[in-house]
Amino acid sequence: MTKKSKKIFKIISGVVIFLTLPSLLFFGFLFFKYNENLPNGIQGEEADALAYNMLEALDYNAFKNTNHIEWTFKKRHHYKWDKENNTCDVYWKEFKVNLDLNDHTQSKAYVHSFKVESDMAKELKTKALKYFNNDSFWLVAPYKVFDKGVERRLVKLENGDKALLVTYTSGGSTPGDSYLWLLDDSGKPTAFKMWTSILPIDGLEASWSNWTTTESGAQLPTFHKMLVLGLEIGDVKGTN
Repeated sequence: MTKKSKKIFKIISGVVIFLTLPSLLFFGFLFFKYNENLPNGIQGEEADALAYNMLEALDYNAFKNTNHIEWTFKKRHHYKWDKENNTCDVYWKEFKVNLDLNDHTQSKAYVHSFKVESDMAKELKTKALKYFNNDSFWLVAPYKVFDKGVERRLVKLENGDKALLVTYTSGGSTPGDSYLWLLDDSGKPTAFKMWTSILPIDGLEASWSNWTTTESGAQLPTFHKMLVLGLEIGDVKGTN
């Protein structure tokens, strides 16, 4: 290796270390500060009662009777969800997908309002379903605690409060994820902690706040805070 090559290599190595070392140190700090083991909980009637109390605090009947929900996630993805027929129009950039949530093969994909087929359509439909699974969860997760394949456990916190640990054993894009719901005195969610396959740190907490009551009476969040990050949910509408 020539002197010039060595100098270039040292410069490149220095830049890489300069850029990555602070990130590694910051991640290490976050990991040791926030990483938690999945808590133990007890399944049974008391856990289910806590889940029912949470649904009552959120007026689950109003949500159940809401047939249409519309929202925008992080100003990037827009949704028009027909709950009654289990379909959803998903919009992002120049793309639109009519998702059939009962039979994904019946979904339709569009680019600039023109229907597309073949591999591109398959890719768009898969992406739209992934977006829907993630973005709708941040909107309606509390209402999914009695979905098929969901396990509920009662967890006693160090301060004596009760929390609801929910594990999704099937469905969605990432089955096996767990969430610990933190509740106020009325049973309404204020935050949850997450143990998921996509997050490198277990037990990260995200707020459930800035609730809005839609025209149909459904209560839905418009903002989540996780560490210094904010997840904005805008244009939230719910009608019968």
